[in-house]
Amino acid sequence: MSGARLGVLVNPTAGSGRGGARGPHVLAALAARGHDVVDLTGADLHTAARHARQAVVDGLDALVVVGGDGMVHLGVNVVAETDLPLGVVAAGSGNDVARALGLPLHDVDAAVGALEAGLETGGRAIDAAVAGPPDFHAQEWFVGVLSAGFDAAVNARANQLRRPRGSGRYVRALVDRLRTFRPYGYRITLDGGVWESTGTLVAVANAPSFGGGMRIAPAARLDDGVLDVVVAGPLTRAGLVAIFPRVYSGDHVRHPACQVLRSTRVLLEASPLGPLPPETFSDGEPLGALPLQVEVRPGAVRVLTA
Repeated sequence: MSGARLGVLVNPTAGSGRGGARGPHVLAALAARGHDVVDLTGADLHTAARHARQAVVDGLDALVVVGGDGMVHLGVNVVAETDLPLGVVAAGSGNDVARALGLPLHDVDAAVGALEAGLETGGRAIDAAVAGPPDFHAQEWFVGVLSAGFDAAVNARANQLRRPRGSGRYVRALVDRLRTFRPYGYRITLDGGVWESTGTLVAVANAPSFGGGMRIAPAARLDDGVLDVVVAGPLTRAGLVAIFPRVYSGDHVRHPACQVLRSTRVLLEASPLGPLPPETFSDGEPLGALPLQVEVRPGAVRVLTA
């Protein structure tokens, strides 16, 4: 496949610098295969997003992001509900969305091959979710997992850490956050009713994993038109320590305190039953405080895959 006009966004900090190291390789590989490559990388993610939106207006055949889940998140927020497909060269620490899509990890040549196969076939349509405060127009797209419980508090701490890489950062962050943990108060409204309780884990999942392979919602699928809402009721610190390792395999959903609820719309609110929940994250990126309305949009993003 040759001749496509491709906008490329590189996160130089992804994967402890692997994104920056692989960015030039991606640009050179695409150009060598005859594509018209537009480097959209900016000094920061805000500038890169602005470059990408302008390039969409100017005309592209696809937007390609090089990095981890944060770069996928940026790309999704540019292309969602448009005709522009998204290509992903996974070079981050977690790469949970790329893993769910079956894309190559840390392999530029294989990733370029997947991009070109997707350009030939038209790619794969996947769901995305849109989230924002109820009754407000400001909204954010995500394709992975929205964290709104202790998982969000751990995410916030993990983002402050530089070592270790991958899911090991979440273990270290977990230990830090456990010192002051108390179950939060939630009221969650779904298609089928209301869940109101003090809670420990609350995740709205479009994809099965976050945090570098932690299978928070093992049955979640990117193209089933529904969100998996994983909730765990009140747990002691000891109970949380016991259940947390089971998230890596997805076996935590068998714990009596856990439920997996399925819904196309989810309203997350704080409840006076417990302390205020932490700030939320989606695809590992800060999203904001509750209340939040989340809705799945089937087929909202087209991804270039083999």
